[in-house]
Formats: sequence, C-alpha cells, structure tokens
Amino acid sequence: MTQALDALLRLLDLEPIEVNIFRGVSPKERRQQVFGGQVAGQALVAAGRTVERGTVHSLHAYFLRPGDPTVPILYEVDRIRDGRSFTTRRVVAIQHGQAIFNLSASFHVEEPGIEHQVPQLGDVPDPESLPTLMEMLEPIRDSLPEWYRTRPIDLRYVEGVPWVLREGPRPPHQRMWIRADGSLPDDPLLHACVVAYASDMSLLDTALMPHGLKWSDANVMGASLDHAMWFHRPFRADQWLLYDQESPTACGARALSRGSIFTADGRLAVTVVQEGLLRSTPRPPSP
Repeated sequence: MTQALDALLRLLDLEPIEVNIFRGVSPKERRQQVFGGQVAGQALVAAGRTVERGTVHSLHAYFLRPGDPTVPILYEVDRIRDGRSFTTRRVVAIQHGQAIFNLSASFHVEEPGIEHQVPQLGDVPDPESLPTLMEMLEPIRDSLPEWYRTRPIDLRYVEGVPWVLREGPRPPHQRMWIRADGSLPDDPLLHACVVAYASDMSLLDTALMPHGLKWSDANVMGASLDHAMWFHRPFRADQWLLYDQESPTACGARALSRGSIFTADGRLAVTVVQEGLLRSTPRPPSP
C-alpha cells in the first residue's frame, strides 16, 4: 500500500464520539476547501457503520457549503428506516455549527432477480499500457501542488488529460482506468467509499471539454453541487475499473455530467451522475 492510500484509509476510519455521531479530519494539504470526494466517502462510512444488514446500493448527496480543511467534520447519522430488505440512512456533515454536506444512502440485502446491462462501448487500451497521471504531467510537475503529486488513486487517462491539453474544443466524453494505489481489505463498504472518493475527481472536468477550457484559466470557476451513485454489481476498488464519463448538457451556470464504471471484464458496476456549478467569464480581448 502506498503512503497516499494509507492516508486515505486513515481519513475514512472515522472516530465514533457518540451514538450516531462520528468525527472525521482532512489531510494537511494546504487546500482552500475540503475535497468533495473526501466528504462523500466519509459520510458513507458514517452511514455504513450504523447498518447491520445489506450493502450500499445508492447514495444521493448535496454539497451545501465549502468545507474548512483546518477543522474536524462532525457526521450525524439519522437512522431513517431498518427494513427486511432495505435500510435507509441520512447523514449531515457539520462544521462551525452549519451543515456543509447532506447524504442519503440506501442499503439492500442481496437477493436474486432479473439482470441486464448496456455493453461497454468501444475498444479500450489495457491500463498497464497507458502512462500514469504523473508521467503525463511531467512537463508541468513543478507547478503542481505537493498534494497533487501523491494521490491514493491510480488514474490512467485513455485520451489524455483534458484540462492540460490545449487542443481547442473536444466532444464532452472521456475515459480513464482507476484503481486504489495498493491492496485493500475485503470490506465491500470500504471499496464503495474509495470509489465514491474517486468518482468526484474528474467528472466535472468533462463539461469543460467542448469549450476548450481548463481549471487553471483565470476566468473559470467550478464546484460540485450534488452527487448521486448507484452500485449495481460487486467490484473491488483495488482492481482496474473503467470510468466512462460524459457531459450531456450545460446551461445557466450548471453542468450535468454522468459516468459509468465498468469492471475490467466489462460488468457495469456503478453509475454516477453529478451536477456542478460552472462559471466562465469572457476572456479580455488580446492587446
């Protein structure tokens, strides 16, 4: 296990401080605000630790306020329902006396049923044949913050890093292989939390592609507004997963992105949908 992955697992190992109340911390990375995937992963841990039966099959979350990375986050769990087949939890993340994040999660006891799925689209190179993210970013490595150089998730972009390449407008579609950068324990909740963390790392990037923009542009501002995930089939977050992402529309300073996460053998494991705030002011004319 890499140091970055070990640090992520420590972040996800919340401290229980009272019945239904947990405390989480943020890494000392000098970020301006807490990474959304971290809050989603920690909130899902809090929900799962109050569930005795079933595995998570869906979550729906809203990012309400920017998180402060310098103080702990309290996660309060509301045990909405414990049924025979489904269990529902609501989690509120609190800082400075205010809610910064709200999550609803549902857990399902496994049972047989009908089954079908859409096929994985297109041929995709083997992940081991693709360069790592840091190999692709080597030309700008010195300009990257330290926390970006050591990441717990191994990313292998199939078509290149869209927010680095200056190729003008491109179709709003990207694919990448993802996996935890090391081996994980055999805990389905932990694997779901790691994928929830990873799912927020690149999804909104897709909405920039048809506009030829990147996050380092002074006129671009973005943030996650809400995030939804459906967990369809078993998977391991420490094995390669193909994250196929697209942005079907953007309007009124909001962009919608969605992703399908497939296992290496083509099984659809997770579906992700996110709406993000995306503001772009016109560039000043060239002198």
